Amino acid sequence: MAVRGWKRIVLKVGSALIAPSADGCSTRYLLSIARFIAECRAAGTEVVLVSSGSVAAGRNAISYKQLPLPINIKQAMAAVGQSRMMACWAQLFDFDCAQILLTHEDLKDRRRYLNIDNTLRTLLANQVLPIVNENDTVATAELKVGDNDNLAAMVAIVADADALLICSDIDGLYTANPRTEPGAQLIPKVAKITADIYGMAGGSHHAIGTGGMATKIQAADKATAAGIDTLIINGQKAATFDELLADRSVGTLFQRQQERLSAKKHWLRHNLKPRGAILIDAGAEHALQLRGASLLPSGITGTEGSFEKGDAVLLKKLNGDTLAQGISQYSAQELGKIAGAKSQQIASLLGYCPSEVAVHRDDLVLLAD
Repeated sequence: MAVRGWKRIVLKVGSALIAPSADGCSTRYLLSIARFIAECRAAGTEVVLVSSGSVAAGRNAISYKQLPLPINIKQAMAAVGQSRMMACWAQLFDFDCAQILLTHEDLKDRRRYLNIDNTLRTLLANQVLPIVNENDTVATAELKVGDNDNLAAMVAIVADADALLICSDIDGLYTANPRTEPGAQLIPKVAKITADIYGMAGGSHHAIGTGGMATKIQAADKATAAGIDTLIINGQKAATFDELLADRSVGTLFQRQQERLSAKKHWLRHNLKPRGAILIDAGAEHALQLRGASLLPSGITGTEGSFEKGDAVLLKKLNGDTLAQGISQYSAQELGKIAGAKSQQIASLLGYCPSEVAVHRDDLVLLAD
């Protein structure tokens, strides 16, 4: 039974939890988080971890005391701290972890976006924990997402997650700053994010953090609009994760604004302009329509138009009618070489095999739906 009915979650952990003293990694708060991840996986819930902390983890290796830190100093600290952070996480698990480093450019580019999607799917299918972080070693200001709260929201959308859990150092969203306002009240549920909700947010009070409640609300705004429930919780309290595992209310829940599946279907159907078409045989039509399968190269009879990997395409039946629309994992030229072939033959025909399917079932919508 999946935890809380979630089949896949993205869990964001910030620098203040990874390196609370801003002087290298610490397991002070990570032990309970790691146990939660392990319990989720054991219950059948897939987890993608978005972890800040590379700069904070490597800070004591680079001699520089002035603030703010110049970009080259931050990048050097991140270069040291990235391996430290991964080693810190890896020691807490008895299963494999994988490091994925991203920039804003990776998420904007169609091909890289698909590659990230495919990598996450493959890691999760093989029971490997993906650990995602912004690539601070190479990212410049124009390439940066800027904070890992918003990065986590983007990853949740790419990963097609059911829920985004953002760890904070307070219990959730309050009516005012609970550190300065004794009468501040925790808001357990937010049905819709408004200007008033943004007005309740303050900045980060941590010297090592780049986000605060404002960036967490921004992330919730992105994720809930894509049909993903978002929960802001206190990552410093072990009891938080016990409550989650026991299916009890904790933190602040930002409710998704539409069903996740319908949100993606709407995006596939209405937001993407087809660049061409893939022609499919009767067997592929049956598999797509009745079994919810992916489109394999073996079911392809040809293509129409010129399109690239990551472009939207129509899927046409033998009689010329359009069955579906989706995102192609290959260009028209590549599909011309592998049409009718088995997935195991792709590597020998192309010299590489980024995907065993031509269009993944998660990336297509039947136009009769």
